[in-house]
Amino acid sequence: MKTAYYIAKRYLFSKKSTNAINIISGISMLGVFVGSAALIVILSAFNGLEDLVISLSNTLNPDLVIEPSQGKTFDPGTQQLAQVSHNPKVAIYSEILQEKALLRYDNNQFIGEIKGVSNSFLRNKELKNTLLQGSFILNQDDKDYAVIGSTVQYTLGININDPLRLLEIYSPNRSSSSGFTPADEFVSRYLPPSGVFESNQESDNEVIIPIKVARALLKEPKNISSAEIILKDPNQAEAAKQELQKLLGDNYIVKDRIQQNALLYKILNTEKWAVYLILTFVLVIATFNIVGSLTMLVIDKQKDIAILNSLGANKKMIRQIFLFEGLMISFIGCALGLVFGGIFCFLQVRYGIIAMSQGNTIVDAYPMAIRYSDFILVFITVFVIAFIASFISSRLSVKRFENLKQAL
Repeated sequence: MKTAYYIAKRYLFSKKSTNAINIISGISMLGVFVGSAALIVILSAFNGLEDLVISLSNTLNPDLVIEPSQGKTFDPGTQQLAQVSHNPKVAIYSEILQEKALLRYDNNQFIGEIKGVSNSFLRNKELKNTLLQGSFILNQDDKDYAVIGSTVQYTLGININDPLRLLEIYSPNRSSSSGFTPADEFVSRYLPPSGVFESNQESDNEVIIPIKVARALLKEPKNISSAEIILKDPNQAEAAKQELQKLLGDNYIVKDRIQQNALLYKILNTEKWAVYLILTFVLVIATFNIVGSLTMLVIDKQKDIAILNSLGANKKMIRQIFLFEGLMISFIGCALGLVFGGIFCFLQVRYGIIAMSQGNTIVDAYPMAIRYSDFILVFITVFVIAFIASFISSRLSVKRFENLKQAL
């Protein structure tokens, strides 16, 4: 094995009788270099976009959500949920009552979502980062208010600075069996909007109101739709999720941020892996230049192969020489590509070399996030492709082994 490696290293760095072999070997190495660097840069770019989109969409999303495994509501007064609210890992525990409702403002109508929240919901410091207008006030001086999503404001044309016009909320009257007038079929409340928030497409269709108003609208005196949890340390979300799920049992489902935004994560991951597969295919084409390079090297080293065989080298050792040769070409190109790609990503994160358009107010430079798992993934990808290509070439090197020996 060591002898084969030593000979392969000599073949790689020594001058060949035909310059074309050196050129093709260099092109093979360059192809692996470019492919590896491109993979690292693209994967890091998608990581940055993913982190940016999720950070924007998760402003109103809690770390964990507790929902019933069956039905739409559950009783929040159980002993298990009381233990959850007093868990040392939990910073904020909020009760939520949520349902669709008809929203009216002047002559405009919109089917949106009302989200009744307990007082603890307002302790979330991230709420102020979502505000576009007004303030996040739900109750002041014994008067109830509503905070509306940007989609609701745009659709209904709501002016939060006009105190004379109120937001009308209508919900089906569950206790009414046969009302004499259409008004008897609905429960209505009138609230002044205090602010406008913007988070993500789903949340922007919501109207956040005090939970007592939601209970009156939905005729739900006790049950809630879900319980939202903000953790003291968001990095412990997975451990906290497992702990709470074990405590609550099968009657409840504990969802983390990924499960709450399953569709968004799926879209981002699908795009990322689609690009990865495309670039991997390009890398396959570049790496298989090694087959041509090693084939020409075998032709150039015919006499050397025959001499090695006369000295006792068997077919296995001959194959190992050219296998190591192909792997070294790939690994050198891959290592240089990973280093170059990593440096480029670091400079982009640190200094923002590639800037976004001037009209972009969210970020100044193209977002990137470096993850060590991507380097491992690219290295494994190159190793598998290079091994296959080198194995094919090494088999060709001894295909006419006896003829080479006779040619000597």
